[in-house]
Amino acid sequence: MVGLVLSGAVYASPGKDLLLKNGQILLIKDDSVIEGDILIKDGKIAKVGSGIKAAAETEVIDLDGKWVMPGIIDSHSHIAIEGSVNEMGDLMTPEVDIKDVINPEDISIFYALTGGVTSIHTMHGSGNPIGGRGIVLKLRWGKTAEEMIFEGAPLTVKWALGENPKRSNFFSPGPARYPRTRMGVEASIRYEFEKTKDYMAQWDGYRAKVKKWKGTGTKPLPPRKDYRLEVMADILKGKYWVRCHAYQSEEMVSILKLCKEYGLKLVCFEHGLEGYRITNELVEYEVAVSTFADFWSYKWEAYYTMPHAVALMAKRGVLVAINSDDGERMRHLFNDAAKAVRFGGLSEHEALKTLTINPAILMGIDQQTGTIEAGKDADLAVFNRHPLDSTTVCEMTLVDGEVLFDRTKYLEDRQKAVEEKKKKEEEKKEDKE
Repeated sequence: MVGLVLSGAVYASPGKDLLLKNGQILLIKDDSVIEGDILIKDGKIAKVGSGIKAAAETEVIDLDGKWVMPGIIDSHSHIAIEGSVNEMGDLMTPEVDIKDVINPEDISIFYALTGGVTSIHTMHGSGNPIGGRGIVLKLRWGKTAEEMIFEGAPLTVKWALGENPKRSNFFSPGPARYPRTRMGVEASIRYEFEKTKDYMAQWDGYRAKVKKWKGTGTKPLPPRKDYRLEVMADILKGKYWVRCHAYQSEEMVSILKLCKEYGLKLVCFEHGLEGYRITNELVEYEVAVSTFADFWSYKWEAYYTMPHAVALMAKRGVLVAINSDDGERMRHLFNDAAKAVRFGGLSEHEALKTLTINPAILMGIDQQTGTIEAGKDADLAVFNRHPLDSTTVCEMTLVDGEVLFDRTKYLEDRQKAVEEKKKKEEEKKEDKE
């Protein structure tokens, strides 16, 4: 049944210019709402305004007063991955790369589109102090893995602190794996960077010898290549943005100091449930928080937070994104943003930013998406009511100007599939008689 329904997932003519008319448009670049139109050309927003005229061949969709916002961006996801998200075979695993196991046929991609999600950062799990590399994807449902990769997005690497890397809640046969304490987790990260500095020094020494070598005598031999330390070296060189899983404020402050010591680009804390306790430090170090709206108390280190945390951090100048970390929660992130308004008194505009421009900034894609303005990618979500209304429903989702989800068309296709199945069953029954 699902296969029959999803086979025609692209509902508008691919590559054709499109005019969305008569919408209530949430620009997000400021807090204004305009009643008007959006003209899309070559997958980009060409014009936003009222009474836009388009060429005769342009496809037109009348939104009839529906609400339009930038496509939702989920900055912490584990969908579209083939197999496990954690490489638990060793303590440090930065050499592994989620890019190698992208699954473009994961049905969660389509489910995300039904909730207005258009881009995600899908990443390695939190089982290692320094884990694998993540990837930013544009949810181009029906495309290949390579075609889903968000062009130009920064490279990322996942770190983790606390209970997960020290395996507080995991039990396995054999001797316990180091580290078993929070101080051991940080010490293991520091040790890896000191080892990396030695590795880099060996290669610098080798290159200096090669430069001096005149072609006579024995040519200098290079150090042994270590793919793990190669990635670690690239982290030290700033080629990777660090995304660090953490809950407790004390260890977050401690790792901030370590990153400053090594000159590392720590972009954000994943979860960061106690981030509201260290807002001054987060602002000083310019570190964002990608977090939940009201999900906590599922383990000891996740107890000390509250539903006001998102609003408290945002009001104090921290860049905050609301994320899913879950294929189901991803489908209704707009409800989670509304909770920041309900519990924390965040303005509707600031709440919507936690789903759009804020995650775009911390994923390094804010020049391409996150707001509705000319020149940006036509990644849009259309709702029947204001996106923060508790009864709202995502009616349509566009990625690069293509309608990849249309609720009305989808329900029609489902009904047709049911009728066709029923017809075939009746024909089989008649044949037997």
